[in-house]
Amino acid sequence: MAEQAVDTDGEPGAPGKRQPPPAASASSASSVPGRPPESATGRPPESVPGRPPESAPGSPPEDETSSSDTPPRQRRSTAGAQDGGVWSGATRAVLFAAAASVGRGFAGRRRELLSLRADIERAGLDTIAGRKAARSRVLLIAGRPGWGRTALAEELARRLADDYPDGVLSARLTTSAGDPVPTERTARELLGRLGVSAPPGADEDDLGEALRAALDGKRVLLLLDDVAGAEQVDALLPDEPDCLVVAVSRGPLTGVPDVRPCTVGGLDVSAAVGLLAQYTGPTRITCDPVAAQSLVEECAGQPAALVLVGGWLAARPQASVDDALARLRELPPDEGDLDHGARPLTRAFRLAYAALPSAAARMLRLLVLAPGGSADAQIASALAGCSVADGEAALEGFAAYGMLRPRGTGRYLVPGCLDPLLRERLAAEERPAEVELARARMLERAVRQLHTCRLAAEPPGSPGRKKLAGMPKPLRFSSSAEAAGWLEERLPTLIEAARMAVETGQLDTLARRLVAALTHALTAHRGFEGAAVELYGLHQLVLDVARRRDLPVERAAALLNLGDLDGGAGRVDKALARYKSALEAARASGDPYTTGRALESIGGTYQALEDWHRAADWYGRALELRLSRRDTPAAARLYARLGTVHGYAGRWGEALRDWRAAAAACRRAGDQPGYARALGGTADAQERSGRPREALRTWAETAAAARTCGDTGLHAELARHAADAMDRLGGDPAVARSLRRTARRIEAGEAEDTGPSPQSGA
Repeated sequence: MAEQAVDTDGEPGAPGKRQPPPAASASSASSVPGRPPESATGRPPESVPGRPPESAPGSPPEDETSSSDTPPRQRRSTAGAQDGGVWSGATRAVLFAAAASVGRGFAGRRRELLSLRADIERAGLDTIAGRKAARSRVLLIAGRPGWGRTALAEELARRLADDYPDGVLSARLTTSAGDPVPTERTARELLGRLGVSAPPGADEDDLGEALRAALDGKRVLLLLDDVAGAEQVDALLPDEPDCLVVAVSRGPLTGVPDVRPCTVGGLDVSAAVGLLAQYTGPTRITCDPVAAQSLVEECAGQPAALVLVGGWLAARPQASVDDALARLRELPPDEGDLDHGARPLTRAFRLAYAALPSAAARMLRLLVLAPGGSADAQIASALAGCSVADGEAALEGFAAYGMLRPRGTGRYLVPGCLDPLLRERLAAEERPAEVELARARMLERAVRQLHTCRLAAEPPGSPGRKKLAGMPKPLRFSSSAEAAGWLEERLPTLIEAARMAVETGQLDTLARRLVAALTHALTAHRGFEGAAVELYGLHQLVLDVARRRDLPVERAAALLNLGDLDGGAGRVDKALARYKSALEAARASGDPYTTGRALESIGGTYQALEDWHRAADWYGRALELRLSRRDTPAAARLYARLGTVHGYAGRWGEALRDWRAAAAACRRAGDQPGYARALGGTADAQERSGRPREALRTWAETAAAARTCGDTGLHAELARHAADAMDRLGGDPAVARSLRRTARRIEAGEAEDTGPSPQSGA
């Protein structure tokens, strides 16, 4: 019964207001500092490396979203016989004790902050030389991960925010796996935050120029975290002297002119003790100040190490500072101790990690699989195979331990300094098959969330909305607005998940499903034009998979989609090359649909280039294929396109033949709007071919067909054209006036005019 308070999705306790387990559960936690808590049976929790605990009879059922992500034969119960579930009362007691701690905040670094602020005011090399500064000033905060370099940069940005009224922009330039982030991705992200759109597929140089243009005349503070090299900063450096760039890097940025470095080391003793007191409370520090100072020295004043030890103490109110110091010193030597710069963090991590219950430790090391190291309750639940409520509780506890950083409501980030340590534990304690299964669960969960997100965009009462109502509660959205907000908030993480899935190359089927689900969700909520930038990258991912797996149909489809986006962005030559490559892939696969689409797209590109002869040639090839497959609607469309390009080329006889064929095909296909439009094209070709009486009669037929086509916009357009033609060709003026009144009333939303029939004007 103790687990009911936290192991349900909002019942019986209210969501977002979790209560710690009762004292009976908490009492099962070990009172010996540093020892893993025992279960209610008095035995330590099951801790076979790499294997989740086996199921126990009578254990609470899993959340319905956790087990359905994988086939039944691959499901494994996550309840432990000794733990009484993934998160036993002992485990919850430890996590909630840590989460109950308050008072977190920035500590120390007064000297560094004063130095950095003084560097802003100090004259630069250009000023000393009597020249106006050409670019923004760059402040460099250098140091190894875990020594507080990012925290210092964020604190500096917070204190300087009022001096830069146009905003503070931040970006991380290294992935969680340690790879440099491509500059075009960072530039596009920053442009999006500035409210500036860039064409899909733009290269690094174009995006860099667009970013500099957007920052021109503004006072913006740009925080670039985890910089891998000087070239990354140089490509993003604004040309506006009133902007400021704060870069965080492991070492110097050789190549960036007039950079002002600030190297961070350990905290001074008073600041380090203050940081420790934020987790332990002042009482334990006051009772044993000598032990607190010795603990700071053992951790070399490293903030990340102090936070982990502080979290360890926060979870053990009865443990003293001296207990933590003794535990640290008792740790056996390890390979990580050889690196003196990393030794404090490595040993503190070993202390905190070893104290975690096995289920919690397993989830923590699996979190490095989260896209970009960013996780929420759904991701944590899918990775560990537990309920969403358990995932949420665990993330809160990890954040209180100092093992995760809160990033918005319900979102957490694995600190960069802990990522390599957790990856080592993952490789040592998890079998590759288990890692792949966890990643598959995470991707499957994302696919299901995106599916429900797309269904939420459908109108109320539609079949999609009815299907959405039957989905599990943690996956449902109450409205289209809620789904759209979730999609926008999670979009960077979802795109990173798709990118990681493609790059690993082990789950290509799931990767393709994820890309397809993300594409459909984006199109449903934003429309094709609004989602063009993201769609370009997603289609590129599909192309990568198709090439690796030798899937010609998928390769042709991806190339066609990319060609459409290139053409829409004005890169016609690039679009033409993609279409021709798509044609080769489509012919190799023998797929008639993609072949016909490629032929038609090539014709359309030549039409955009005003090469009428080649456009007609490629449209003709596409028409032959459609006719051979008796695809009447596509044939009608191609006849109309041929009539258009022949008309542009001045070959009105051929244009008239094509428009007549288009009208006949539309009539056979039951396409009334297409039929009315084809009649208008026929009338225009007749008029230009020197057949005024035939043209006048056909324009009358066009107006009559437009009246019943069901498309009011097309009706108004064709009515105006018919009225103008009757004036030119000597038709009945009363009919022309009636058609114009009809067009005006349709555009004004009124009932159409019932004046003289267009047939009388023939």
